[in-house]
Amino acid sequence: MKKTALLNVALSRTIAGLGHGDILVIGDAGLPVPPGVELIDLALTPGIPDFASVLRTVLSEMQLERYVLAEEMLDVAPPALAEVAKLPLDRRQLVSHDEFKVLSRQAKAVVRTGECKPYSNIALVAGVTF
Repeated sequence: MKKTALLNVALSRTIAGLGHGDILVIGDAGLPVPPGVELIDLALTPGIPDFASVLRTVLSEMQLERYVLAEEMLDVAPPALAEVAKLPLDRRQLVSHDEFKVLSRQAKAVVRTGECKPYSNIALVAGVTF
């Protein structure tokens, strides 16, 4: 049995399979998932699980090189932004929400949370541990 916090089999498998530069998107309940991109649906009810909890758990297992946000997230400032604000600014890239949706087509997977606050989305780009 695993010793780390992440218990979801599909999400753990996906993170373990990421290579340098691969993208994993964590999205709110309304983010569209492009055809052909794996959906790991964690959403149970509105707000469960919340974006911040999923982000913290994923980052406990994933080596982060950089991350991408929609500019609209900074404008709307959903509660999820407080968790994102803990990440290093020098690794942040901002794009429009439309560009974010295009970027998500390149993701290995989209993790759907129960978050129901608009623009609570992040694209995590995998780094390497060596």
